Amino acid sequence: MEILWIRHAEPERIESGSGVPADPALTPAGRLQAERLAAWLAGERIDVVYSSPQRRARETAAPIAAAHGLEVVIEPGIVEFDVHADHYIPVDEIRRTDPEQWQAMITGEWESLGGESADEFRDRVVTAMDRIIATNPGRRVAAVCHGGVVNCAVGAVLGIAAPLWFDPHYTSLSRVVASRTGVRSIVSVNERAHLDGARSA
Repeated sequence: MEILWIRHAEPERIESGSGVPADPALTPAGRLQAERLAAWLAGERIDVVYSSPQRRARETAAPIAAAHGLEVVIEPGIVEFDVHADHYIPVDEIRRTDPEQWQAMITGEWESLGGESADEFRDRVVTAMDRIIATNPGRRVAAVCHGGVVNCAVGAVLGIAAPLWFDPHYTSLSRVVASRTGVRSIVSVNERAHLDGARSA
């Protein structure tokens, strides 16, 4: 079977201070990214579309599912590590403007950011990946989630311990195949051709 790990499209920026978990919708640019991704994947067989419960993932998953006549299946195990944070600030902005928060993110010190520990997150994501693989033999699955989840899922296959080791682009694809014998391997990481061009007929 094959899993297409997909990072959500660009979401709206939400400042901290509300006291409730932030759950941003997609920006207009994000909706266009999601539409381009869905059009690109219309040329492939997709048997199941999973999504994180968070709005930005669900809004990215919806056009993919619609293009294949499927319903989106919500998978709680692939929510982001900071699901309880009251803000959403783009990673590029954090890297430029808040070195302390950026360092906490890349080293897995997520409790201070409204998240769980790196070990808890890794266990949750790997358990969800195992469950998806076990219930979908022979299928191609799209799993729409978050940058941290993609890092963890792909990193687990590669044996990378760092919690955040690459920067998945919005709506990028990272493909993992799992054989019936239990062997898992990487097909691609951070595909984004759908944002740059059109699939040949």
